[in-house]
Amino acid sequence: MDWLISDGLPVLARVFIVWIFPFSFLDKVINWSSALKQARSGILPGGPVLLVLAMICELVTPPLIVLGIYDGIAAFVLAGYCAVTGLVYHAFWTYPRFWSPQSEGYPHIWDFFKNFGLVGGLILVMYTSGFILDVGRMIGRLSG
Repeated sequence: MDWLISDGLPVLARVFIVWIFPFSFLDKVINWSSALKQARSGILPGGPVLLVLAMICELVTPPLIVLGIYDGIAAFVLAGYCAVTGLVYHAFWTYPRFWSPQSEGYPHIWDFFKNFGLVGGLILVMYTSGFILDVGRMIGRLSG
């Protein structure tokens, strides 16, 4: 039982935090034109390049996080990806009456909050991996 709590549960939590991303990658492969349309819908230029970078991020970072290989860096990259996509592609506040279920912005509310929920989980991965403390020490050495 100790193994389950000390080793199994943290790995299971990491799996649950990142398991949406390989499926999202697969969806982008299968529905390329739809994914490209969404990539071009934001304020950032370079839709096809952004889409390929997003797919690489969604494919590479989850196994690194689950396996504990450069997991802090991978979680940092994936958290940045979630934050940027939440702000750029799920800007619910730009739609009129976004709280109304009839509004085009309504589904974006929940996608935005899910993205930032994932950011929170990824921050925990960064913390438990020691990444945040290591970066803090590095900044301390550089500044003082």
